[in-house]
Amino acid sequence: MEQYFSATQKMEQEVMFPSLLRGVFPQQEGAAPAAGGHTDLYERYQLLKAIKPVVEKGLASVTDQSQTGTGTDASSDDAAAMDAQLEERLSRHLAGLQQVLTHLTRDTNALTRRYSQILEQISPSEGQPSW
Repeated sequence: MEQYFSATQKMEQEVMFPSLLRGVFPQQEGAAPAAGGHTDLYERYQLLKAIKPVVEKGLASVTDQSQTGTGTDASSDDAAAMDAQLEERLSRHLAGLQQVLTHLTRDTNALTRRYSQILEQISPSEGQPSW
């Protein structure tokens, strides 16, 4: 989770002119562009920026729900069975969440690297600006 937030924060800090990403398509090393991949990096940037608050809000709502907790009147056998199901479901959902966050982190890092390459192509002799 922290890697995802770190990657999105870095992207937001580095990508000063998102419009430079218009018409630039993701490059996948050793692979041809996907047949259905018509989204340029600008659209991906917008999507990644829109997803971040949703993830942050989702974490806050999970924390809020866990604090409110609900009581049950079920027998101990039923409660044990429900606990086992909950553990299995939670494990599955966490694995899925981890996969999604890994994918988003990879996309965010790739977009940031590509943006840096674009800036280097625009002004290769100037290097980094000295503010």
